[in-house]
Amino acid sequence: MEFLPPLYAKVESLWVGFVKFLPLLGIALILLLFTWLLAKILSKLLRKSLSGSNIRKSLQELFGTLTKTAVWTIGILTAITVMFPSLTPGKLVTALGIGSVAVGLAFKDIFENFFAGILILLRRPMRIGDFIECEGVTGKVERISIRETYLRKTDDQLILLPNSFLFKNPVSICTDKDLRRFEIIVGVAYGENIDEVRAIIEKCMKDIDVVTQDKPIEVYAREFNSSSVDFTVRWWSDSTPLGMHQSRDKVVSAIKAALDNENIEIPFPYRTLTFNELLTIKNKSE
Repeated sequence: MEFLPPLYAKVESLWVGFVKFLPLLGIALILLLFTWLLAKILSKLLRKSLSGSNIRKSLQELFGTLTKTAVWTIGILTAITVMFPSLTPGKLVTALGIGSVAVGLAFKDIFENFFAGILILLRRPMRIGDFIECEGVTGKVERISIRETYLRKTDDQLILLPNSFLFKNPVSICTDKDLRRFEIIVGVAYGENIDEVRAIIEKCMKDIDVVTQDKPIEVYAREFNSSSVDFTVRWWSDSTPLGMHQSRDKVVSAIKAALDNENIEIPFPYRTLTFNELLTIKNKSE
């Protein structure tokens, strides 16, 4: 039983150290409680002060998040130095510097999306409610958070895109402006008069309500196709996907009706077959 006195002394030493540590732990907990209250009050004041400004809601959320992060970082570092007095600010900064490298390597994608989210929120053109297209993904921006962007497709599916994906790749903002130019290709038979067809299409386009008349309506002879002379028809209309579908529907219907009324042929594809030898057609009854 000779080991009991050293063991008792060890336990007694640990207990004395724990008792001495309790006041420091209590002060640290009070500091963390104060940090929580301060972060909550500051974020509330910031949100209230920014609510009447022209700053976007997503950007207001960003400022609130950054404020909370800064307050909590200072509060936690202060609590650590209180609990461990031997840990000086210089040692703490050194430890954080070494640790930040390891954390940065381990959470590279998370930090990448975080900083990309900040830059996207600061980017003026992309707004909540815009329809965007990026690498084949199209949808309406519902929310931009620090880590991902929420897109709602036209079929009501929700897509979560990492912010780094949007930041690294080209993004087309379809609804950056209220109006957007659309175009279709119209083919007529080779025997038709080019100038007459152009005039007919231009005239019918002026009677379509969804086509903006303040913008130019363009009709150009495009090319000689295999069985038709093709025209490019351009017009301006509502930039939303629904506006695009509605205007295309009315434009195609109006052009088809106008060409039919003037007996302008819209040809089917023609195929001409040639043979080296003369073909004879036999009647089945023979």
